[in-house]
Amino acid sequence: MVCCTERCIKFTEDSWFNQFCIGANPWMARYVYGFIFLIINLLAWGVRDYGHGALTEMERFKGCKGGKYCLGTEGVLRVSLGCFTFYFIMFLTTAGTSKLHVRRDSWHSGWWSAKIFLCIGLLVLPFFLPSTLIQLYGDIAHFGAGVFLLIQLISVISFITWLNDCCQSEKYAKKCRIQVALISFTSYISCLCGIILMYVWYAPQPDCFINIFFITWTLVLLQLMTCVSVHPKINGGFLTPGLMGLYVVFICWCAIRSEPATDRCNRKTEAAAKADWLSIISFVIAVIAMVIATFSTGIDSKSFQFRKDEKQDENDVPYGYGFFHFVFSVGAMYFSMLLIGWNSHHTMQKWTIDVGWTSAWVRIVNEWLAACVYIWMLVAPLVWKQRHTGDNII
Repeated sequence: MVCCTERCIKFTEDSWFNQFCIGANPWMARYVYGFIFLIINLLAWGVRDYGHGALTEMERFKGCKGGKYCLGTEGVLRVSLGCFTFYFIMFLTTAGTSKLHVRRDSWHSGWWSAKIFLCIGLLVLPFFLPSTLIQLYGDIAHFGAGVFLLIQLISVISFITWLNDCCQSEKYAKKCRIQVALISFTSYISCLCGIILMYVWYAPQPDCFINIFFITWTLVLLQLMTCVSVHPKINGGFLTPGLMGLYVVFICWCAIRSEPATDRCNRKTEAAAKADWLSIISFVIAVIAMVIATFSTGIDSKSFQFRKDEKQDENDVPYGYGFFHFVFSVGAMYFSMLLIGWNSHHTMQKWTIDVGWTSAWVRIVNEWLAACVYIWMLVAPLVWKQRHTGDNII
């Protein structure tokens, strides 16, 4: 009887339900947080596209200018505020956690029942706040979304730089020579094909000045990054500018796709808007990509450490909990901007995301910033070296 009781206790301690309620697995925890973030994203979309009737019944929304579309915008911002508050609380309560099996580690990796109730309460609470506070949060969310884009940009560039350093190391330099050349060649061919297709699809007429400018300047940035990287004093090779070229071409494509579908220079977007199934698929892919981008950026805390050569102990946390939750908190602001087109007075159609001229210009500025940050990361070591040498001479 005693043996049976001990087995039951052991089964209860090792069961999945017990781990879900108490928790001790930080690797599994990050997927749960990502899934919660995905559900909240879908909730915000549902409020925007199908929550007009419920929001109209609430008298506190009557002061909203812009009718039902403004109600949808406020609904997105309210859901986003709840999501931001939840992850920001998690950031405050887990920041600085360095060791496993401590209270803050248990709070991050477990106590899911309490955190789910907390998340639900924080999602409901903003719907009882006045519209003035929600509009103020919408203004702040512009800045928070910009911080998210900057963090994501640094993370992407750090990954590309790490990949290049790994391939050029003494251990893999000879083994990866063919792979590096193949990836570089494929990247440049893909960039050129993408630029040509954008000219054909989005600049069919000579008077499409804005699209021609966007695409041409992307080509200039690609050439500029390549020239700086292969300069004899830098000798960065073709791999990093090729991969960065893919990134900036992709951002340029996203920017042009964000232009309103009624624009005659954007026929592909207009055709996609007419095909309901294509719009739904594009929307679902965009939401999933946004969640994946937030998730991958959140676990990349090492790219933002000042000392990266520190040895990790067995009891050290596998990733920065505070940074992880901070990325998700600003990611909540980012997805709200995508769903309202970065403009609280902009009308968004159903099954659309990140559409509008404001969204297009945000993407373009992000592309230019990406190229500038990458070039600076190439040039900075040379500049600091020259300054240091000059100081010694003096």
